[in-house]
Amino acid sequence: MPEQKKDLLRLSADELTEELKSAKEELLDLRFQLATRQLKDVRAIPRARRRIARAMTVQRQREIESA
Repeated sequence: MPEQKKDLLRLSADELTEELKSAKEELLDLRFQLATRQLKDVRAIPRARRRIARAMTVQRQREIESA
């Protein structure tokens, strides 16, 4: 699970898509845990959102570069 932007830059397009999908699933799980009062680490939600944002940023940069 790459955390930093520099790690995401090394991933292929398919791996980056998989990372984004994984982060979105994690965020969904965390939201369910929050709703059912099972979430222990409340800082996990912003971390998951940042993971999504980083992956989407790298995807968008690649789209712009290829155009």
